[in-house]
Amino acid sequence: MNIRETGNQDYGSTGHLEKAIAGFEKLWVWQKAHKLMQEIHKFCKTLPKDERFRLRDQIERCSSSVCDNIAEGYTSYYYNDKIKGFYTARKEAGETQNQIRKLSGKNYLDSRQSQKWVEDYEEVIRGINGYIRYIREKKGAKR
Repeated sequence: MNIRETGNQDYGSTGHLEKAIAGFEKLWVWQKAHKLMQEIHKFCKTLPKDERFRLRDQIERCSSSVCDNIAEGYTSYYYNDKIKGFYTARKEAGETQNQIRKLSGKNYLDSRQSQKWVEDYEEVIRGINGYIRYIREKKGAKR
């Protein structure tokens, strides 16, 4: 192996500092939610200033919360805490879908992009449901 470690810093074969990856970052569902969150935050910069503390703030917070709660659930030690984190992430994904529809309803977002993001969040919700099932099965095997 050609990797040197200094504390929490990893140096690859090139000798350059490489970014360490947290466990939750390996989950496709976190990756998808994170990509969507970045797209939404970028879009929100185009919203009118009078929406800054209303719709913009709300959709930025709930889209961020999806990723945050996936990470929290993944890193929790106890099964029930893991599941609780994923339940919260699922609720936040649903709230984000609602906020996307509000953007579309106020004509800030075209219907095609709105539909795409809503469908992408449906995929995230299915992924979260799958991970919850996996945790439940794992918990049942430990009894």
